[in-house]
Amino acid sequence: MIFSRLKIAIAPIAVLALAACSSGDTADGQPVPADDISALVAEMTLDEKLAQLTCIWMDKSKFLERDGSFSPEKMAAEFPHGAGCIARPQDTVGMEGPAEREDVNDSTVVRKLSARTPGESAELANAIQTWMINETRLGIPTLFHEEGLHGFQGRYATSFPQAIGLAATFDTDLVEDVYSVTAQEIRVRGVHHVLSPVVDVAIDPRWGRIEETFGEDPYLVSRLSVAAVQGFQGREADGSIPDDRVLSTLKHMTGHGQPESGMNVGPAQLPERVLREVFFPPFEAAVQEANAASVMASYNEIDGIPSHANAWLLNDVLRGEWGFDGVVVADYFAINELERRHRIVGSLSEAGALALSSGVDMELPDGVAFHEMRDLIEAGELDIALIDQAVERVLRLKQRGGVFDDPFADPQEAEQLTGNAEARALALEAAHKAAVLVKNEGGALPLDASQLNRVAVIGPNSDITVLGGYSDEPRQTISVLEGLSTALAGEVDIVHAKGVELTNNRSWWDDEVDLADPDRNQALIAQAVAAAEGTDLIILAIGGDESTSREAWSETHMGDRDEITLIGEQVELVEALSKTGIPMVAVIISGRPLSLENVEDHFSAILYGWLLGQETGTAVADLLLGNVSPSGKMPVTVPRTVGQIPSFYYHKPTARRGYAFQDASPLYAFGFGLSYTGFNISEPVLEAGEIAVDESTRVSVTITNTGARAGDEVVQMYIRDRISSVTRPVLELKGFQRVSLAPGESETVSFEITPQSLQFFDRNMQRVVEPGEFDIMVGNSSTTHTTTTLVVK
Repeated sequence: MIFSRLKIAIAPIAVLALAACSSGDTADGQPVPADDISALVAEMTLDEKLAQLTCIWMDKSKFLERDGSFSPEKMAAEFPHGAGCIARPQDTVGMEGPAEREDVNDSTVVRKLSARTPGESAELANAIQTWMINETRLGIPTLFHEEGLHGFQGRYATSFPQAIGLAATFDTDLVEDVYSVTAQEIRVRGVHHVLSPVVDVAIDPRWGRIEETFGEDPYLVSRLSVAAVQGFQGREADGSIPDDRVLSTLKHMTGHGQPESGMNVGPAQLPERVLREVFFPPFEAAVQEANAASVMASYNEIDGIPSHANAWLLNDVLRGEWGFDGVVVADYFAINELERRHRIVGSLSEAGALALSSGVDMELPDGVAFHEMRDLIEAGELDIALIDQAVERVLRLKQRGGVFDDPFADPQEAEQLTGNAEARALALEAAHKAAVLVKNEGGALPLDASQLNRVAVIGPNSDITVLGGYSDEPRQTISVLEGLSTALAGEVDIVHAKGVELTNNRSWWDDEVDLADPDRNQALIAQAVAAAEGTDLIILAIGGDESTSREAWSETHMGDRDEITLIGEQVELVEALSKTGIPMVAVIISGRPLSLENVEDHFSAILYGWLLGQETGTAVADLLLGNVSPSGKMPVTVPRTVGQIPSFYYHKPTARRGYAFQDASPLYAFGFGLSYTGFNISEPVLEAGEIAVDESTRVSVTITNTGARAGDEVVQMYIRDRISSVTRPVLELKGFQRVSLAPGESETVSFEITPQSLQFFDRNMQRVVEPGEFDIMVGNSSTTHTTTTLVVK
């Protein structure tokens, strides 16, 4: 879906060349070459350099009028040297009317961001860029950035399944397509940079941000992260960004997904071996394979060192070992937190200097600590070379992203492209593939509409569409109730009852999570039971919403949980409805893994939908009615109780041995997911059963659709090193492939086993492949597979 970019006639426009300096000459009187970033840096004053290293978000109020329009006069007075970047031009920050505010660490965030239409957002971006190019001394355009976790977080943009749902597809091609569309909807508004994807490996289901991740497995997260970056940035051999793509930022380096006590921003108590084997691989793969343009440091600390002050992490590993040459950006307000929260420095100027020297190039979301460094620089206490190095990186990022060559947007095109029919079709395909069928007793699904007269659609998530965090207002949303009502219109009568409410405010932004009144919920439960009487089937949509699983960003804005069970009176609702004797099917809508052990027996079938995006209802109807066969796989291990945490599948041999009074096995295993058809996977066969440590081989299986329906299966390859010099996991995912088969059809699936597949970090923290025997396991989950042996000499 490549769009043609129309150049906007905005006059007068300065020449978009890197040498657009006021003098036009270097110190020796020669013209500055148009492609010489270093020469441009040499022309800059300290104020101009600091401006390029900082951003504007909350301070947009200083250059916007009350109606949100751009004020050149205010910009000239407040930011005469321009700005390296401007955050989220589509949102309401800086507008008096739509934005409600609250204090967070002496700063402010908005509660509701839906403000500008695509065309309005493009017009604002154009106005700002025109001023930057024409009115600053050097004419350097700014770099706008937006969020794109599961679609662009902007008004009318397409909302795809949350990242955890995209992970459940095990489909790299689909993920690349999703983020390609996301990039197009961002770039068409004149924005060149996105703070996405989240490539954190997520270990703890209590963590409110687990929905933002691609799950628990380093290999799965790595492959999907590479696909996401390629979707955002394209695959140009020279690393350039096409005019329908955007610069991508990897979030958050690192350890973010296993915080102490499951609380966001908590310390990550991780040794170097775990960092290198679990948390580093997705970042390394996205940097080296997909050439990710930027990396965001994480809020948390590792071994007493916050990531924004961790030179080993950002300079030695990221830049030194992996060869990253892009820009490291700060997470929002994180440099300030070196002083205010971590308390490792005594002033903002020290915080800025420490972050800069540790490898952070740009301060987000507003320039505070970096501007405070001025006195240190002028006093000679901070080497100006560090400033110049960061400025050069920022300018080269703009150059790579096409900001100098193509800074403007077409408002009309932005309106036409955003949320179009092609994007909507992709959102539906992604929702189809993201849902995981975890129970189907007696073939309860798919439903046969001809055998149904009346169906009750009940539950807190039955008549709403839960999109999850980093969402805005799509052009349309389809609830479960709407999807089923449309699909069954004229065939089956639908009755509806809410059953229970989860929260009164259902807000990702509000500080307080206002849980629904239990007494009112008891009344709603009684109404639901009454509504269900006389129906043939109950479809119960339960789980969570945007306020029960979300990012916790302050001491007053919580999002993590100490439990992983159904919240509120949902269990009481399930139990009351089960007493009617009417068969029940559950549709779980949740951003986090939920233990359903205390309700699972009440359902004949359970479809775990995660958060399926704007097309939730249509996808759920298609899946329940058998128009599409479920094919999603669990991207995380779902524990039975909170006491099993951590419960990831690639544990060491001494772990998961059992409890005195509880089953130690997971409720749902990583890689698990049922289908409406059957598949047989043959014994794995090695191309070569013996190889040298530096050689590769292949393993193959034949998969056959043994059922009566077409369907997709995800074939998965796991490896175990039988004997090693340091302890190794009992199995690790090292390959997967989604296969679509008609009834009776077979296909041979082959996986390459390379030295990289077999290597690990030895006692000296060196990557090695040790000779010995390796179990090669191929199947359709982490617990269902057959094994052959590979000998490495």
